[in-house]
Amino acid sequence: MKKNVLRIAGVVAMTALFVGCSNEAEDSTINGSELILENNGVEVMNEDVGKGQPIPGQYIVVYNTDFARSMNAQESTQAVLNLTQEILGVTNKTAADLNIKNIYSRSINGVTMALTNEQVNAIRNDNRIKYIEQDQIVQFAPPCGTPNGGPCDGGGGGGGGDTSQETPWGITRVNGGVTYTGNNVAWILDSGIDLDHEDLNVNASLGFNAFTSGKDGQSLDDGNGHGTHVAGTIAAVDNSTGVIGVAAGATVVPVKVLGSRGSGSYSGVIAGVDHVAANGSSGDVANMSLGGPISVALEDAIAAAAQNGIRFMLAAGNESQDANNVSPARVNGNNIYTISSMSQGDNWSSFSNYGNPPVDYCAPGSAIKSTWKNGGYNTISGTSMATPHAAGVLLLGNASTSGTVNGDPDGNPDAIITH
Repeated sequence: MKKNVLRIAGVVAMTALFVGCSNEAEDSTINGSELILENNGVEVMNEDVGKGQPIPGQYIVVYNTDFARSMNAQESTQAVLNLTQEILGVTNKTAADLNIKNIYSRSINGVTMALTNEQVNAIRNDNRIKYIEQDQIVQFAPPCGTPNGGPCDGGGGGGGGDTSQETPWGITRVNGGVTYTGNNVAWILDSGIDLDHEDLNVNASLGFNAFTSGKDGQSLDDGNGHGTHVAGTIAAVDNSTGVIGVAAGATVVPVKVLGSRGSGSYSGVIAGVDHVAANGSSGDVANMSLGGPISVALEDAIAAAAQNGIRFMLAAGNESQDANNVSPARVNGNNIYTISSMSQGDNWSSFSNYGNPPVDYCAPGSAIKSTWKNGGYNTISGTSMATPHAAGVLLLGNASTSGTVNGDPDGNPDAIITH
């Protein structure tokens, strides 16, 4: 069932539902917007950044076209650029000339670009434009267990390698730990992946980086740990070391849309979705353990990319509220799945968002051990951890269920996904 999405011109920012953090300081550029960092690694923009700080003068412009249906990737990208020139009343300009940061042509059709207020007002009513959203800077949600982050229902711990393999409780609960023998891949839209982790089969050649400078722009490697944790739950190798994933040994692809401290932008995340739409295959899974306030553009990009048969796995969120209040969790449609979280004993994770729809399944998300950056392992909690359990199940094939979660706040207990 596809839910109608309200068309709005202005949006607030998306915030990743992350439970990890980094202490490394760096300077990064996200789609042309500088992040200035203090020596202790705290981002300095203003006190409202975590609430969804707009990127001044930068907008996501979405068109009433679908060039992907009749054109290849190169042709559709050029068609979007040509249309942008027509709307702006210019000719023979490059993307750089027009201050275009991203061109979207395989999911939504549109661009992220620098515009003045006068330009926005001049083009807003053009019937070739579907809507315009101001781009936003985003950062991690407060970690569970902190004053603003809610309870963790277990978890914590640091990195460090293991010398013998164990099967985390969540892998057992979803009947995972099955060696993957198929040809599909898991796209990890996150903070990157530890590229040389011995417990992961990473294909960086298929990857994408939304960052254009700084440490995060130099590599798809994970400077935070969160993306590596997600990847391990889906696909950690059955190799007598560390942990085992649901679809053990499957290929994971880093789509780096958030940096070492979890900062990114709506435009960068949408660019990651567009990359998956352009390069993914039917039967692949795309894990999005992130979210925040409403973004129509992000939701539309996911819905369009899912039409290619790629299964998008969305975290319900960690705010103990109705998942219909957050993006992209609230999106419904074919090949789109929103996942809530439970702890051991099939008990509801107190931090998890709820609501059915949009929630499709519940999965283990409290006190989940998985791979971490720098070859390590870590135990953390969140719907970010539940979602990759479901992604692994769907990579193995169609989902089954085994019982329902205890204590679902909406009174309609979510089915527990299993292989």
